[in-house]
Amino acid sequence: MKKRILIFIGVLIAFLLLFRIILLIIGQKESEKQAGRPSVAVEAEHVQTGSIREVRQFTGSVFPYYQYVIAPKITGRVLSIDKRIGDSVRRDEILVRIDDAEYQQAVREAEANLRIAQATLREAMSQFELSRQDLDRIRSLQEKEIATASELETATTNFEAQQSRIQLARAQIEQREAALKSAQIRLGYTILKAPEPGYVGDRFLDEGALLAPNNPVLTIIGIDRVIIRAMIIERDYGRIQIGQEAAVRVDAFPGRVFIGKVARLAPMLRESSRNAQVEVDVDNDSLILKPGMFARVDAVIEQRESVRIVPSKAVVTRGDRKGVFLVDEAENIVRFHEVVTGIVTSEKTEIVSPALSGRVVTLGQHLLADGSPVILPRAEEIRERSEESESGEGEKEPLL
Repeated sequence: MKKRILIFIGVLIAFLLLFRIILLIIGQKESEKQAGRPSVAVEAEHVQTGSIREVRQFTGSVFPYYQYVIAPKITGRVLSIDKRIGDSVRRDEILVRIDDAEYQQAVREAEANLRIAQATLREAMSQFELSRQDLDRIRSLQEKEIATASELETATTNFEAQQSRIQLARAQIEQREAALKSAQIRLGYTILKAPEPGYVGDRFLDEGALLAPNNPVLTIIGIDRVIIRAMIIERDYGRIQIGQEAAVRVDAFPGRVFIGKVARLAPMLRESSRNAQVEVDVDNDSLILKPGMFARVDAVIEQRESVRIVPSKAVVTRGDRKGVFLVDEAENIVRFHEVVTGIVTSEKTEIVSPALSGRVVTLGQHLLADGSPVILPRAEEIRERSEESESGEGEKEPLL
């Protein structure tokens, strides 16, 4: 019995010694591994709290706020065109004159016909008055049994005929007045005026040209305000609202921003492209924006205040996890933290969770793993780079 106890104690001591040796070997390998991992030089920036906005950019073209064509309603030869491309136009200003000799003659002829009809009416009324007097006389003689029934019937028929002549003469006057009005209208068509103010965008003809009805002469555009027409995709359709502010840029004036508002949004999407048209109204008092220019429209579709923000280049993907490397400045190592992001732009990313603080690695992440030792740049280098970055960013225009 005593011998068995001694054997058991010996086996137990041997097992403990073996376990201790294994632990020492593993610890030594970990130490060697840690000692053999080189430190990685990285750059890092602080997690900040501020505002961030999500911006969508759409492309489109500049259109005039309104546009119309000056064209005649009659045939004639052009006598004068008082405007050329780029000239300003006032409301009701005379722009084009057409040879009106033929139409002046038509007015004079219509006036003469009207005077004839008026004279005919006066004659008819005079005859009517005589027939009325004759009818009264015959009726008086018949009461005295002097005039016959046949004479009365003749007088009555003549009276009614004169009444009809008056009605006919009045109808002829109305006809002649209408003909005169039509001739005057056609005469008025020989002068073409501007119904709305604007600028001459195009001129199609010169003096001496023979015009046909609806043959365009000038195009007038209103550009004190302009419309930017762009297409938006289905994903952004529900995030664009009427009245929303938008920033417009054109290639002709790089670096300049024109502020407008979303004025109209198509109530349907085109089935072929799944895009919808949006119109942005922009004040153009300086007349810098011209119809036909290529435009880029930036619209803020979402904005949040007082949120945690990190540089977008700090966010990396490890497998199917998205996260950042947070610097442990006490031990000069980094820890990988999986994050949930919100608004993402080219420069900034919103961190919804977890609540990070400190500095995150922005350069050198591809060499890092959780627990990797790092080397951070000195404060002087950080200050110099910050000053260089601020001087470069100062030249950029704000979005809105």
